[in-house]
Amino acid sequence: MRFRGLDLNLLSVFDCLMQVRSVTAAAKKMNLSQPAMSAALSRLREYFGDPILVAHGKKMFPTAFAESLAPLVRESLGGIETMLATSSLFDPMQSQRTFRIITSDYIVAAVIAPLLNRFASIAPSVKIQIVAPNEASTQLLADGKADLMISPEEFLSSDHPTEILLEETHVVAGWNENPLLAGTLDQDAFSSAGHVAVALGSRSNATFADRHLAQMRIARRVEVTTSTFTTVPWLLVGTRRLAVMHKRFAVAASRIFPITTAPLPFDFPVMTELVQCHQTRLFDDGLSWLRAELRQATNDPLL
Repeated sequence: MRFRGLDLNLLSVFDCLMQVRSVTAAAKKMNLSQPAMSAALSRLREYFGDPILVAHGKKMFPTAFAESLAPLVRESLGGIETMLATSSLFDPMQSQRTFRIITSDYIVAAVIAPLLNRFASIAPSVKIQIVAPNEASTQLLADGKADLMISPEEFLSSDHPTEILLEETHVVAGWNENPLLAGTLDQDAFSSAGHVAVALGSRSNATFADRHLAQMRIARRVEVTTSTFTTVPWLLVGTRRLAVMHKRFAVAASRIFPITTAPLPFDFPVMTELVQCHQTRLFDDGLSWLRAELRQATNDPLL
């Protein structure tokens, strides 16, 4: 297929070359011979009148023009993928689609895990791939390598649409035999107790709860720091430690672990979790269905 003299297959070649920045690696990734990939690069250079990739030492680097073209090509390819994915109505009972979702393990435990139990009957062949959030998450969404991202607003991109998935309160959690939770917990007892805290990602980013506790100047004696929310219950059972936890996750965890919860002994802001998709996929029937199912999963009366 040609559009204004350009073989549209070259767009996929360009995108692959920009990702791997190697003719040999791109040829392997696209199941082409190295001479065929070299020829495709030559055709791209001829069409755009630009070297696209230039060799420096043993590596190849994109030109400034290629760097400026790359996001436009990715967006175009994403639009084509969406068109193909939505060329017929999405039928969850028949679909074998894989949805890739970037989100924290708290959302997985509190929302997605119960939802997948429902999928066994309403979407038996639909697959979910969970990706832990990191510094590259917004770029994965922009590149079309993720379908949805679920996160508080500050971690989402301003370039793509969002909608509210849920509003979350926080509670104090601890072992159900922890004497600190046997009666009313006051702020002094909260601050003097040992705590489990969560620091996210390779940069140990503070959680919503930790950021707001710091802003409110409420001290804690942190004894253990872990990198995931779902390890917190393991670090509470059999100890006098406390943790500030999302209420939905605390309730879900209490069905498995011998933990209990209490209200925080001070006013605390509500956290809003948003769901975001790429702007070109806003009307994708499959993603519209998945977003609706996620919203339904947050309406569990037990939470």
